Amino acid sequence: MTSLADSPNLPAGTETDVPDAEQAPQVDVAALGELLLGTWAEVRKEARQLAAKPELHKLEGLTHTEHRERVFGQLKILVDEGAIQRAFPKSLGGQENHGGNIAGFEELVTADPSLQIKSGVQWGLFGAAVLHLGTEEHHRKWLPDIMDLTVPGAFAMTEIGHGSDVASIATTATYDEATDEFVINTPFRAAWKEYLGNAAKDGIAATVFAQLIVKGVNHGVHALYVPIRDPQTKEPLPGIRTEDDGVKGGLNGIDNGRLCFDNVRVPRFNLLNRYGSVDEHGNYSSPIASPGRRFFTMLGTLVQGRVSLDGAAVAASKVGLTAAIRYAAERRQFNASSDTTEEVLLDYQRHQRRLFPLLAATYAMSFAHEELLAKFDGVFSGAQATDEDRQDLETLAAALKPLSTWHALDTLQECREACGGAGFMIENRFASLRADLDVYVTFEGDNNVLLQLVAKRLLNDYAKEFRSMSVGALAKFALGQARGVALKTGLGAVAQFIADSGRAQRSALALRDPDTQRLLLAERVQTMVATAAQSLQGATKLPQGEAAARFNTVQNDLIEAARAHGELLQWEAFTEALEKVEDAGTRQVLTWLRDLFGLTLIEKHLEWYLMNGRLSMQRGRTVGEYINRLLVKLRPHVLDLVDAFGYTQEHIRATVASGVEARRQEEAAAYYEALRASGKAPVKEKNKGKAANR
Repeated sequence: MTSLADSPNLPAGTETDVPDAEQAPQVDVAALGELLLGTWAEVRKEARQLAAKPELHKLEGLTHTEHRERVFGQLKILVDEGAIQRAFPKSLGGQENHGGNIAGFEELVTADPSLQIKSGVQWGLFGAAVLHLGTEEHHRKWLPDIMDLTVPGAFAMTEIGHGSDVASIATTATYDEATDEFVINTPFRAAWKEYLGNAAKDGIAATVFAQLIVKGVNHGVHALYVPIRDPQTKEPLPGIRTEDDGVKGGLNGIDNGRLCFDNVRVPRFNLLNRYGSVDEHGNYSSPIASPGRRFFTMLGTLVQGRVSLDGAAVAASKVGLTAAIRYAAERRQFNASSDTTEEVLLDYQRHQRRLFPLLAATYAMSFAHEELLAKFDGVFSGAQATDEDRQDLETLAAALKPLSTWHALDTLQECREACGGAGFMIENRFASLRADLDVYVTFEGDNNVLLQLVAKRLLNDYAKEFRSMSVGALAKFALGQARGVALKTGLGAVAQFIADSGRAQRSALALRDPDTQRLLLAERVQTMVATAAQSLQGATKLPQGEAAARFNTVQNDLIEAARAHGELLQWEAFTEALEKVEDAGTRQVLTWLRDLFGLTLIEKHLEWYLMNGRLSMQRGRTVGEYINRLLVKLRPHVLDLVDAFGYTQEHIRATVASGVEARRQEEAAAYYEALRASGKAPVKEKNKGKAANR
């Protein structure tokens, strides 16, 4: 079993020591900024120019009805600016640029998260359902009006009684052969469609997900295009009931609401039938024979919501950190090392401990998101669209979205606190951004449910590759882990690396070494999955109730394993990105930042490493020491690192990041300097005796 328990302490003079001033590296901010912009750099730049426009910015203090009106007007601006066509077919004036569409869309979070999400409802959910689940006939009939906002729409999937359990929704769409129509019904209150953007006020139509019943057979969840309001009067159509969700904890620029259907009839044509059709004789057919695979294929076409939330959460974290770090570089508090000059907040170790690891994690998540976006574009463009590619995309999105959205909330809260009372002022946006992003952790899939999906994929891959192996044998895999293997979304396709596990290990493995970090992070995932899998051995042969109970005993452990897997993916993405950096100084600083990310993860899970014998107590104590050394090394570069995010004051819009604090500090310093020079400065009481004796 792998262990660093006997590894000696690092000798002096290693890479973790603070370099001499003349050897200090410099960051090429412009080049790093281009790297962070990624594959769709030009699209991001265009989107940021648009997001910088004041007419798209959130105005604080509006009522929720005023905010709704403003955001709906902003959607029209996006249409006029040509910002919504990227994902749609070229035949309809689109660009079929799926990766670029998401890259541009997620940048809108810097203008107003309500605008980002409402535009996502209109074009990324409602429009995307027609695009990806419908046929060309559907596209020609409905997409032009969806694209130009003639028909605002809702995405009616979620039900109040089955949030993340889409397969169990209760709304029905029953085929009536006599009239060649589908009859849509909401059988009880728990089946009301809930939390739907555009449902309370603006929506004219909806893509409604329902159990498709044909000739007494339930063919599972399918989507139908359903008109819900009269385009002229905006009143609900017969059989449609709507309710307004009212004021929420955030995102109040979106008119979320509920829908109910009472014998609502739509033509058979309105079934979005790319994956399941009904002919005029009531015969159902599908290109996918397996109902389960058909269901996951249909839902998989809508994965872009999770992809975009991952990117938007990272963007919001960048905005918060830029504001907090710029403020900390200017704000002075307490004069510990001087009688005349107070200390800059950013020079305090505790302040560095609060913000620098969050900065490192944000970089890791940014690079990981770029990997996710590339995978998404490959699948949706058709360049890499096998079943395995789609499964990898779904697993990767389910692994990364929870971590980035939780991280955004933690980051914005810490940034708020790090700015003291100023951070609580709405003008500095921390509280507002955090409130708006709060719901990101539960929509487009509750984070814990998504991680359980990842865990099941990891279990399946374990069963395929390591069914006959013990935990100890699986640990050997981690020893032979090859660079880049962790970018696999599961544990599949790794058996060939087992043969490498016998290679000689160095006598001393330093925690700063990337192979050691990879080893520790990867082995934790592999061991946690293997332990859970062994606990579940034989569960498939048990009665259904007993099997479910057995799984429930390891559910929490599996979700933690999936979370660890997501962290490993982020670390690997950061490491892969380092290879693209040509400037030596930038690469050195980013390497320190990557090490800070890796060591912070190890420190976070130090209890596991100690309890499982992967680190000795002596080695465990050094983790914090290494982190503190890295903080000192990174201190001169953190402003460059946030500047590389590329957001201007028009995006940040936080008073504390505007330079006003520096001007206040300069004024105060000048005042006290002049007072001392005048000889009229009062003597402090504690120094009165000393002055009299001189």
